[in-house]
Amino acid sequence: MVEKHIVLEDIDPVVFYGIGNQHLQMLRALYPKLRIVARDNVVRILGDEEQMAAFEESAEKLRQHVLKFNALTEEDILDITRGKRTKDEVPDGVVCYSMSGRAIKARSENQQRLIDAYTDNDMVFAVGPAGTGKTYLSIALAVKALKEKTAKKIILSRPAVEAGEKLGFLPGDMKDKIDPYLQPLYDALEDMLPQVKLQDMMEKHVIQIAPLAFMRGRTLSDAVVILDEAQNTTPQQIRMFLTRMGWNTKMIITGDMTQIDLPRSQKSGLVEALEILRDVEGIGIVELNRKDIVRHKLVTRIVNAYEKFDKNNHKDESINKD
Repeated sequence: MVEKHIVLEDIDPVVFYGIGNQHLQMLRALYPKLRIVARDNVVRILGDEEQMAAFEESAEKLRQHVLKFNALTEEDILDITRGKRTKDEVPDGVVCYSMSGRAIKARSENQQRLIDAYTDNDMVFAVGPAGTGKTYLSIALAVKALKEKTAKKIILSRPAVEAGEKLGFLPGDMKDKIDPYLQPLYDALEDMLPQVKLQDMMEKHVIQIAPLAFMRGRTLSDAVVILDEAQNTTPQQIRMFLTRMGWNTKMIITGDMTQIDLPRSQKSGLVEALEILRDVEGIGIVELNRKDIVRHKLVTRIVNAYEKFDKNNHKDESINKD
């Protein structure tokens, strides 16, 4: 009797095993000469050598399927184990799949422009209001690069701008103090990667999340680097960040000009960078607007209302000055 072990790397074992181990039960029925036992992310197989070789081949194809689509159905298992499916291609336009198996892709023309700009340039600026998918789509592109091994790591950063509270008064160590600023990045990653795998990647620094201040002195190579909320950088900070770029690296800089939290006397580094770099070859600039908002319909109405308020307020200030 032969015994082998298969380690399910890079995927969520729960997706592979199925709810209530339904997929495992199905595989046991398809390979009756084998004893298949699963624990955590390790599958232990005992039994007939010939059937074991067939199972190993099918298991690898199933693993690759889950890696691409974050989903597995009984129909997928039947097709793959019976050799009906030789290739699983991700449909055109899909960046990657969420942990629920939902296709992540452009949902507006400007979002597609962001994807195209990322493909055609090494540095991309994505500017637009809340809810336009800037950060989420950028992280999806980074996860895709990691899965396809075109990048060795993902580096995510944000400026830690204090909005009312002081960091020194927040409880905990430095990580505890800065984590609230980085939570939107964690949320997006958790929607695209298995929790256990995400934790492992962060521990091994394959995925790094850090405040902008921690970037000084580094050269970032073989990576997809994302600077989120760049409207809250100073000119010195964004200049420092942009010059961290190393070999085989892509940078995405996102920001919302309507949510600048810097002091009124301080010019936004993102505003200045766009003025200086707009015509530089190799840099793509994508401007999203309220038509690209993909959150709850109320977000669009809120953005419209605030835009109207800002315009009226600006007119009142101009009249008062005159």
